[in-house]
Amino acid sequence: MEVSVTSQALAAVKKPRKFRLTWPIVLGGVVALILLLSITRVVSGANDITSGGTMAAMLAAAVPIGLAGLGGLWSERSGVVNIGLEGMMILGTWFGAWGAVTWGPWMGILLGAIGGAIGAVLHAVATVTFGVDHVVSGVAINILGFGAAKYLAAAVFADLPGGGDTQSPRLPSPGTFSIPGIGEPLRSLEQTHIFFLSDLAGVLRGLTQNVSWFTLLAVLMVPLTWWVLWRTAFGLRLRSCGESPTAAESLGVNVYYYKYVAVIVSGVMAGLGGAFLSLVAAGIYREGQTGGRGYIGLATLIFGNYRPGGLAGGALLFGYTDSLQLRQGGTSVHALLFTLSLLVVGAAVYLLVKRHRNVPALITAVAGVLVFWLYQVTDSVPEQFTTATPYIVTLLVLALASQRLRPPAADGLPYRRGQGH
Repeated sequence: MEVSVTSQALAAVKKPRKFRLTWPIVLGGVVALILLLSITRVVSGANDITSGGTMAAMLAAAVPIGLAGLGGLWSERSGVVNIGLEGMMILGTWFGAWGAVTWGPWMGILLGAIGGAIGAVLHAVATVTFGVDHVVSGVAINILGFGAAKYLAAAVFADLPGGGDTQSPRLPSPGTFSIPGIGEPLRSLEQTHIFFLSDLAGVLRGLTQNVSWFTLLAVLMVPLTWWVLWRTAFGLRLRSCGESPTAAESLGVNVYYYKYVAVIVSGVMAGLGGAFLSLVAAGIYREGQTGGRGYIGLATLIFGNYRPGGLAGGALLFGYTDSLQLRQGGTSVHALLFTLSLLVVGAAVYLLVKRHRNVPALITAVAGVLVFWLYQVTDSVPEQFTTATPYIVTLLVLALASQRLRPPAADGLPYRRGQGH
């Protein structure tokens, strides 16, 4: 009788509802963010923070970072840590440029993916087959990718017109597209500087006009990755290898096969990100043009908590902060201090009202006031700080987002066939 009463009491207790990210919530968040940036633009006078040019630059900067993050997602969901994304991106930049110079831009995209896959195969052989520490292997891939690209550039591009030991000739573009009929109306509305409407017009113009076909291909990789990994039997088996490879093996899953596939797809994604840098972002291959974007891609993976949607949001965040360097960097970044102060104060209110955490709320509120004070006593941000903004954001994300991570349970752990028996 006591057990029955206890069971009924437990059943009566309502379980907390799990938060689910739905399309209405996403659209509401986007509208709220544009509204916040619009308030910042009106207060600060920094019109470039929502201009069409800034949005276009954000998209171009976010694509290689997002592709690198998707590469990390595929690999780590199978249980293999891929620190070598940077090296695979470097290989993608060279192979993409070589293919574009020799056979055209779309062959360059294909060869960029193959170049990243070559680095991924080496990483898979080292980690999956021979059990080398994942971080050690990834660092080795980064060093190998840089050295290989440096040697191949000097051997191939130095003798071509317009090329050199550290750069290629100008590369053909895969082309762009625009949604017809809305470009000029959006531009006219943006130039009126009407609260919110002009900002919305700037965002839409930047995301719909003169967009590379390669960008469209990269954007489609996000829902495709989600569908394959979370809506197919193949994706379920692959994710089971990252959660519990011994349990997956006991159910007949070939763990080695799925880890190999995941790591190779990871390299393909990173290679595509590298090819985007050389073919679209710069229109030329240059030594060192990845600029650590492979590592920032890993930060987007952490920001998104190992999910494609959050990862895409992180890529856009890093791309936005990177794009501000080209659009009145000091003034625009200074204006974002006002936005940051509003966000921090809002977080303090949330902690106080919803979580009833008085001390953290007080500390957060003080931090928000300090950021607002810094915005008030300064007129601009030094150029050196503007250049470092994407990397500062990366460090903040790694420091804060790491508190709520849910990585695959067996991520980075060595696995040998039959070890569960």
